[in-house]
Amino acid sequence: MSKTPQPLEAKDAAEIVIETIMTMASEGKPLMQRVLPDGEQPIIWEHYPDNDARSKSTLGRWYYHIHKPGDRDPAEHGHFHLFLHRTQLVDDSGAWSEPANKSEKRANVVHVAGLSIDHVGIPRAWFVANRWVTDEWLYPAEKIIQHLPLYHVDDTAEDITVNRFLTAMVALYREEIADLIRRRDVYFSDIGATPDGDIALWEDKKHDILAEIPVDLDEKLESLGLA
Repeated sequence: MSKTPQPLEAKDAAEIVIETIMTMASEGKPLMQRVLPDGEQPIIWEHYPDNDARSKSTLGRWYYHIHKPGDRDPAEHGHFHLFLHRTQLVDDSGAWSEPANKSEKRANVVHVAGLSIDHVGIPRAWFVANRWVTDEWLYPAEKIIQHLPLYHVDDTAEDITVNRFLTAMVALYREEIADLIRRRDVYFSDIGATPDGDIALWEDKKHDILAEIPVDLDEKLESLGLA
């Protein structure tokens, strides 16, 4: 594995977000057109790209997919799932739960967050989900938050504008994502899903999306003096 890229500061991340949005606008090619196959109807639940976009340097990854009508807010076109690779953790001990499908352990993913995209390609919300949604290694919030600065996917084989946009969005919204992951753990505690409680609740299909916050890019950029 090559040298780990340096984490982005918020203002640098904001400038990349602005740059990549301007690129997409000037090319008339929004996020979903950059990840979905040209001229084909996307398949519900399918990962785009197939087998996920994987960073050559960090092994972090992302994929985009679409739910069937009625599953999600009608304002959503689809969403990205963003992952750290388990080898990025300084200490990978202390997992609360492991992938249910043992063959999937090879994926070794730790979910960072989901990024919901509207029908014109604008981010509309961040969310965090239960362990079974992405079959991840489930770690306590502070373990994940500690490693958020390491999320970097600029060098996957997919569209470079999408790669850079996703890396920068995680850096730009690092505090909000940290808050979401902490809220996830509060949710777990409230339903009794703790290492000392009922672990099966981490697999309960009634509990899928555990916390969500809206995205207002104009407001975020303005808070940094960039809008």
